[in-house]
Amino acid sequence: MRHAEFTTSIPALTPTAATAPTAPIGNGGGKFGGIFNEVQGEVADFIQNGGGDFAPSAQLSAEGRMWAARSQEATAAVMGDGSDTSPDQQAFLQSIAPWAKEAADKLGVAPELVSAHAALESGWGQRPLRNADGSSSHNLFGIKAGTSWHGDVAQSATTEYVGGAAIKTSAKFRAYPDQASAFRDYAQMLIDNPRFHAALGAGNNAQAFAAGLAKGGYATDPAYAAKLARLAGKLQNVSG
Repeated sequence: MRHAEFTTSIPALTPTAATAPTAPIGNGGGKFGGIFNEVQGEVADFIQNGGGDFAPSAQLSAEGRMWAARSQEATAAVMGDGSDTSPDQQAFLQSIAPWAKEAADKLGVAPELVSAHAALESGWGQRPLRNADGSSSHNLFGIKAGTSWHGDVAQSATTEYVGGAAIKTSAKFRAYPDQASAFRDYAQMLIDNPRFHAALGAGNNAQAFAAGLAKGGYATDPAYAAKLARLAGKLQNVSG
């Protein structure tokens, strides 16, 4: 769920030139591959237009509902189905709480929304972007290091979605000396970039915050807004 460089000169969701999408099924041809691509596009469009919870709907075909249900199961495996959090997740939330609140105050949103974003991008801190020596880059938000970045850099594998297909590639990401620096850079990046202004001032509205980030091109995953909104809602329920 690593996103493109956030500069106004680069269009949202532009794929890396050196990479190409892998064939979803088989070798890209054949009847089943065509059906899969059609259904995959249908589900992605459904998610982007407000169907992120994957509730059964007449808007989706039978095949579309099947793939939507499978996507829901995969997401649930990462986020959990209940409103509780594990001890490890609670420890992660406590470790970032001061910085999440500081960033949230700048962005005009609830701290739980920022914490949820960090948890989603870093796998609750269990999948941190690492420097060449194995140390943490403290980049909990998957922010790439574009030409405008003059700080340290960490090279890492990443997944991007092009035309609904997930592709594996490698990219350079920003590296920070500590978590506080990471959260401050994250908040400033959202404030400075007009593409994400719809996410600012969302208050407790997890749906608005997630939709604002997704529409601004924060990630190429078509289900990104739904995943973030769901996780943020979970953390709000826990804290409430």
